[in-house]
This record gives sequence, structure tokens and C-alpha cells, in this order.
Amino acid sequence: MLGLFIEARLLSALTVGISPRRRKIRFTLLVLASVFLIIALARPQYGFNLQEVEQSGLDIVVAIDTSKSMLAQDIAPDRLDRAKLAALELMQDAQADRLGLVAFAGQAFLECPLTVDDTAFEQSVQALDVNSISQGGTGIANAIEAAETAYKENGHFKTLVLLTDGEDNVNEAAALEAAQNAAKDGLKIFTVGIGTTAGDLIRVADANGNSDYVRDADGNVVKTHLNEDLLRQIAGATGGFYLPLRGGDTMDTLYDRGLAPLPKTEGVGKMIRQYHEQYQWPLAIAILLLLAEMFLPERKKTKGQTTGTQRTYAFSDVPTEPAEPIAAKPEEAPPVIPPPVPPLIPSGAVVVLIGLLLLPLAVGASPASALSDYNSGNYTNALDEFTRLAETQTNDLRLVFNAGDAAYRATNFDLAQGLFSEVTLSPDIGLQQKAFFNLGNAQFQLAKQATDLDGIESGLEIAEKSYGRALDLNTNDADAAFNLSFTRDAVERIKEFRAMLLRAKNEADQDVRMSEFHQALEIMAPLQAKLQKTIVAKQYEDFTKKLKQIDDIETPHSQ
Repeated sequence: MLGLFIEARLLSALTVGISPRRRKIRFTLLVLASVFLIIALARPQYGFNLQEVEQSGLDIVVAIDTSKSMLAQDIAPDRLDRAKLAALELMQDAQADRLGLVAFAGQAFLECPLTVDDTAFEQSVQALDVNSISQGGTGIANAIEAAETAYKENGHFKTLVLLTDGEDNVNEAAALEAAQNAAKDGLKIFTVGIGTTAGDLIRVADANGNSDYVRDADGNVVKTHLNEDLLRQIAGATGGFYLPLRGGDTMDTLYDRGLAPLPKTEGVGKMIRQYHEQYQWPLAIAILLLLAEMFLPERKKTKGQTTGTQRTYAFSDVPTEPAEPIAAKPEEAPPVIPPPVPPLIPSGAVVVLIGLLLLPLAVGASPASALSDYNSGNYTNALDEFTRLAETQTNDLRLVFNAGDAAYRATNFDLAQGLFSEVTLSPDIGLQQKAFFNLGNAQFQLAKQATDLDGIESGLEIAEKSYGRALDLNTNDADAAFNLSFTRDAVERIKEFRAMLLRAKNEADQDVRMSEFHQALEIMAPLQAKLQKTIVAKQYEDFTKKLKQIDDIETPHSQ
């Protein structure tokens, strides 16, 4: 995949030292950490404590008509199912209230006493069907009386929500009378009409599963209608109101307008389960896995193979030609197996790889003859032979390194810089580190050849970066550390010297503007003498000569 975005010649350098096994381990750690983070976000819980919560709320009994007339489908899916859904919608609104359930037909029965357990109430509602009450018919009076039995505590405000089609075929007068008696006992009734005034036939299934209609004693099909007048009268007798079940917000309206404003009962206890959170364990494991992934490098550590002997350099107040950085000269390698990069020894040049000197002979050049020329000081011939070998063995950058060393010793620093730059792309960390070190040496020598302070400073800063890269690749390389410090100090001294020269020149210019030529000459003459053997001497020599000529004219000397 990387080959699609990176040149092939750079790919090996970027992936050098990377361990596929470590990459797989790091990827596995990341995947596992992600899994445990997802588990932690899911908030796993284990075990619980029961805790009583004191709260205030209403006591609401819901009465649902389960007579056969509730099978009519003039309201989808049918009247009974729609009434059960309405009861569950009310439960969602009455989160802090106690709810009870009464099922009624020809008789009435308290299916669920007043409770704060929503699950128990919901299960009781879902269990209702037309067979919940064995006696047929619709007796609303029985439902009102059964609802009153649910209120056992004195002082609690009593409310009843009646979900029915209002067809009381037992005794409508009894239903109205029961409502009036309930009002005297403090019960407020809210009625919800299920169905339509147009009505619908009642479909039932016979013993064989065949669909048929409910018929009267004469065999005529029975049609059921919503009796809104009776429901209004019942609600009005107790101070409540009637709502037809239309749309999706009927129960919200009932609760907000009718139930919520009623006085609430204080101190209603509700037992809730306080589950023990366990998310901290998978979260801690995920953090540990991420830390392990963070501190597990993809690259294997490579031990530095070279050491060097430091030299001490002096640097005067006025910069002279920079001292040559630490380097090494080649050592002869064993005759068969090419060894790694030889260790540095102090010799004032750069490291050369002798590991390839005994490679199979190439046409027109051999490692033995190249080494012979190198040791005899014939660096030009050694450079030519190493170059031909490198062209033959194109995949071996060690030959390019040796060619760069020969170019360096032949004082062809531009060529040496290019060759060492090429070797810095080597996948061999040791060779790459040596290439950066010698690249810094070549850049240091090029900086010495600069004709002005700007060129020297710029060249030294480039060499400083190369020494820094060499030290990054091998922190135990004392020579690279010394050269880096030496070059960095040289840059700072040049900056200080530039500032000193600028101050002196400005003072002399000021004296010239004031026609104090002799005083200006007294400033520049000692400075020029101090700069005599430096690369900046030429910059101020002409200026000092002109001052002297003017001073000879302005200030006659005694005979």
C-alpha cells in the first residue's frame, strides 16, 4: 500500500528496522483496546441493591372494558387493543404515580392493585382479553365499585380513568348512581370513549376458527355503538371530564389537563434497584492495552557499532578556518565475509567501509586494487574504481559509501556530499548513521570554502543538522556528539563575531560622517590586523586602506 504513495527508492529507508511481528502485536493491542472501550461504553452492571425512594404522586386506577363489544374494529386494530395501548401511554406519563388496573364486563375484578412497579402494571394490561371476565355484558357500576376497593389508605386523592365504549347493557341508571356515590367518597372519574358513534359489527371466531358475528337471541347480528352521553354524565357527576380516543395525544391531554393538577400524595415509597457499575474494569484494561501499544515501538533497537576518540579544539575570538571534525580511515576487512561498518579511529578524515573490498571482481575494477590505491593515497583512482564497482553492484550502498570516502579524501567535497546523501537512504541503520556523520564532515569542509561569513554560517548549520541525525540514530556515538557540539558552538561564535564587526564598522562609519578619519582608522586598523589570516579580512581591507589614505592627507606626519 505504501508503494502507491512513496517512491520505491525511499520506501526501504522509511520501513527500515520495522518488525512485522511487532506491528501485528501493536495492531492486536489496538483491536483489543477498542473492544474493551466499547464494553466500557456499554456500562456493564453486575449485582444490585434495593433502595427505597420517597416521592410524591397520584393514585390512579385504570378500568378497561373487556366485554365482547370491545372486539369491534371501528377503531384500529380493535377497541380492546386500542384501550390497552391507551393505558400503557398513560403509564408513560404517570412516571411518579401509583397505578392500579380493573378489568370489567358483566362483573369487575381488580387485576393489579395500586403499585409503583410499572412492569407489573404493564404485564397485567397485556394479559387482558375478552375472556378475562367470564360473565358477559358491560357493567360500569361494578367497575366503579371495584376501583374504590383499590384505595385502602385514608387521605389519598382517588382517581379513576375509565376506558370503555359506554354500552352498559346491565343497568345504565346503576352506573350513573354508582358514579354519584363515588363522588361523595372523593373519587374523580375521567372517561375515555373507545369506538365511534356510527358503530360496527362484532366479529368473533367460532370453535372451528371460522369468523362470524355476534348475534342476539333472535339470531340478528349485533351492532355496537359508542355511548358518549352516558360517559359524559358519569365524568360530570364526579368532577371529571370525557375525552374520545382520537389521534395520538389523547392520553397526554388527559394527564396534563385532568390528572397533573390534582393534589399528590406525599411520601409514596418506591423500591428501585441500584445496579453496581462495572465499567471501570474494561476501561482500565483498555487503558493498559493502549499504553502497551504506545510504548512498544515498531522498529527494533539497533546497537551502535562504532565508537570514537574525541579531540579538543580551540576557537579564538576571531574565527579562523574551522578545524576538521572527527572522522576515521578504513581498516582492512576479513577476506571472505563483508563485515559491518568499521569503528572510527581518529585520523582527520571520514569512515570508509572495507566490507566489500573482497567482493567478486567487477569488470575494470576490483576491491583489492581500490583498497591498494586508497592506502597508497591515490584517492582519485580509488574513487574511480569504487564508482565502477558501485555501478556494477547497484543494490549495495556500501560501495557508494566507499566512493564518497575516496572523494572526500581527494578533496572533492561536492561529490562526497552527493554520495553520502545517497547512502543516507540505506535500510541498514548502522550504514545510514555513518553516512549522516560523513555527510556532516563533507558539509563542514564545504563551509570552510565559503568566501563570506554568511556562507560559512549557512554551511555549518547544514552540517549541524547532519551530525544531529547521526546522533539520533546512535546516541552512543561520542564523535557525532562532539562534532555536533563543536559545529553548533562555531555557528554561535560566528554570530557573535558578526555582531562585533558590525558594531566596529558602525562606529567607524559614524566617525567618517563626522570627518573624524583618524579616529575611524584607529578603530579599523587593529581590527584589520587581527583579521589578517581570516576569510573576512578582504571585506574590510579596502575600507581600511581608504581611511588610511584620507588620514594621511588630513593629518600631516612630522618629518
